[in-house]
Amino acid sequence: MALKEEFEQQGNWLFRYRSFLPIGILLIGLMVFIHSTLVHHALVCTDPYYEFIFVMVSLLGLGIRIYTVGYTPKNTSGRNTAEGQVADTLNTTGIYSIVRHPLYLGNFFMWLGPALYTRNAGFIAAFVLFYWLYYERIMYAEERFLERKFGDKYIDWAKRTPAFIPDFRSFQKSNVDFSFKKVLKKEKNGLFAVFLIFALFDLIGELLRNHTDFNYFYFVGFVITLLLYVVLKILKMKTQYLEETR
Repeated sequence: MALKEEFEQQGNWLFRYRSFLPIGILLIGLMVFIHSTLVHHALVCTDPYYEFIFVMVSLLGLGIRIYTVGYTPKNTSGRNTAEGQVADTLNTTGIYSIVRHPLYLGNFFMWLGPALYTRNAGFIAAFVLFYWLYYERIMYAEERFLERKFGDKYIDWAKRTPAFIPDFRSFQKSNVDFSFKKVLKKEKNGLFAVFLIFALFDLIGELLRNHTDFNYFYFVGFVITLLLYVVLKILKMKTQYLEETR
């Protein structure tokens, strides 16, 4: 098998399970955090202001995802885990005018926050390397799919638009309106996950240090986002309120 075919095959497989495989990295990060806490090897100050920066990094990633999803038409930029690649149209405006893979850019920052929380430089570097290798293949498979489907239109757009590091000078306003319903439907998991992960890290860290000075920002956020998740899940199951109209 040619290397390009092997990359594409790997990318398609990783694309299908991209919502689940990074959980393994999170578990490794949790073990690294526990080890650092127990042996007092933390490489970054435990000042709560640092922790606030870490959670803001994750929320920045979520914000990128929200902006991306809210301004994309139906059947593009979706999760599509079961059925594979889906793209009825080629997105070239809005955030897609400055970067080709904004959702994966958002994912990077969302996962980088917990990686930073481990306060372990080696793990942070390993995470960045893993993310690069992991998503490089997914992006390769997606681009092969889009090139076959849209041909020269895709090639022309790809030539002027960077893959991962945005070029803000080329921004073009989106040609669709922002959809709050689509964001609520697609991104409720991400908001809940951010606060769940940070609340878990904080709880474990305090218990290991025999402290009870928990960061209530995480836990209030966890409770609020959990309630929001449950409400939106019920709306999705019982009503048509979150159904996309475009």
